[in-house]
Amino acid sequence: MSDRRLTPANGRVAAAHLRGRVEAAQYVRGEARQVDVPVADLLDAPGGRRERQLVAGADVTVYETRQGWAFVQAAADGYVGYLPDAALRAPEAVTHRVAVRSTHLYPKPDFKTHETGTLSLGSRLQVVGEFGRFLETTRGFVPKVHLAPVDRRETDPVDVAERFLGTPYLWGGNSGFGIDCSGLVQVACLACGIACPGDSDMQEAGLGRTLAPDAPLQRGDLLFWKGHVAWVVDHVMILHANAHHMAVAFEGLEEAIARIAAQGDGPVTARKRLEDWP
Repeated sequence: MSDRRLTPANGRVAAAHLRGRVEAAQYVRGEARQVDVPVADLLDAPGGRRERQLVAGADVTVYETRQGWAFVQAAADGYVGYLPDAALRAPEAVTHRVAVRSTHLYPKPDFKTHETGTLSLGSRLQVVGEFGRFLETTRGFVPKVHLAPVDRRETDPVDVAERFLGTPYLWGGNSGFGIDCSGLVQVACLACGIACPGDSDMQEAGLGRTLAPDAPLQRGDLLFWKGHVAWVVDHVMILHANAHHMAVAFEGLEEAIARIAAQGDGPVTARKRLEDWP
């Protein structure tokens, strides 16, 4: 059975490549769009539950627009869901990405002016000019030190994840305004050019190679529990977005394993090593 989260079909419409594989009243090729708000909740149904989030500049394919809601598939990981149609715009060429946890947009290249918005790490922008310490984008002016060329990959996913330290825990969150365990893994992997699905069960199934239970852990390894995932910082410390701290936090490796087991969430189910890093 296909995974609903990755299958662009809702009964009324389906992606054209699914013809003959799923039932739908209409098969369509879809339309390319981009997220036009700082962060948009990707819902399981119109007005439904948040499953993931998409940040500004994220590419999506729209398969249906109905009663103000767009049925979309995210380009970065294939996740399917619903966004407000008003949160989308025609795509533009992207040149840079936000490389810090969050940054401000300004109406002119002056940090003493009132900011007009805030963007999360991973947001994608088109730079059209340079003014001193600022880069001008089609959305406004952004401090130059907060942006990186979109094709420049990070080299350490744990370093990226550490930029979110203290970020509030948010179920389904994918941004510097709120993030969950799988969001923290995904945003760090994508910044390093490592393909990564959105939810922890898919990450456990699809990321890296499995380590033996007694294999020494190293920075960048991943630990999985049922419904949870954490970055290994070193042989004694992990970093994860979790509901115990309600934030992205460091925690002792052995202490976390014991605490999670004691609260009834079971043992570590997998220890994985990313094959694309270092």
